[in-house]
Amino acid sequence: MTWALVFLALIMALVVGYLLSQTINRKPWLANDPLENLPSGMPQSISPSKLGLGVLLAVITSMFGLFFSAYVQRMELNDWSRVQEPSILWVNTVVLVLASVAMNQALRGARRDDVLATRRALIAAGLLSFVFLAGQLLAWDQLRDAGFYMRGNPAAAFFYLLTAIHGFHLIGGLWVWGRTSSRLRGAENVGEFRLSVELCTVYWHFMLLVWLFLFALLLNT
Repeated sequence: MTWALVFLALIMALVVGYLLSQTINRKPWLANDPLENLPSGMPQSISPSKLGLGVLLAVITSMFGLFFSAYVQRMELNDWSRVQEPSILWVNTVVLVLASVAMNQALRGARRDDVLATRRALIAAGLLSFVFLAGQLLAWDQLRDAGFYMRGNPAAAFFYLLTAIHGFHLIGGLWVWGRTSSRLRGAENVGEFRLSVELCTVYWHFMLLVWLFLFALLLNT
């Protein structure tokens, strides 16, 4: 319970800090952003897209916090039997780290208005994310081969549940990634797509942070 609450507080602090930083240092990437025509020195509010992402991250954080709390409470019961985590999870973790790094490179390319570099980095991030998801499915196969199923073992059931929820959220991010990548295909400059790349990067970093905590929790329980 304690670790889950600490994690929840940490992520919420990061989300709030992100929102505040975007409010103070807002950059109107969109060419048709009406706020860019405001007189200099007038405070500019956070964009709806960034606000929406902040709310989404807060909701996801709360949901994972509840699941983590339930996990910690459930493991205190007598029928809890620790599961040997599949070794492929280490490889999957490295792959997701690389996906987050690639997404950050895409953001750098977008800020330089380098369409080619942005597209290449986005494609790399997406492919690595798909590899991560495939690796998670292989982890499920390894767990089943070792005799751990959802029924009869609460630890295994939580493993399947938590990794599935994380995977579904990553798939949701890939849907946005796919739209952004396809719209950049025929673009001559990043322009209005820069904000989408920025939001994808923040989301990928968040998903990586959630997974790192989840992986550490699974390893130590």
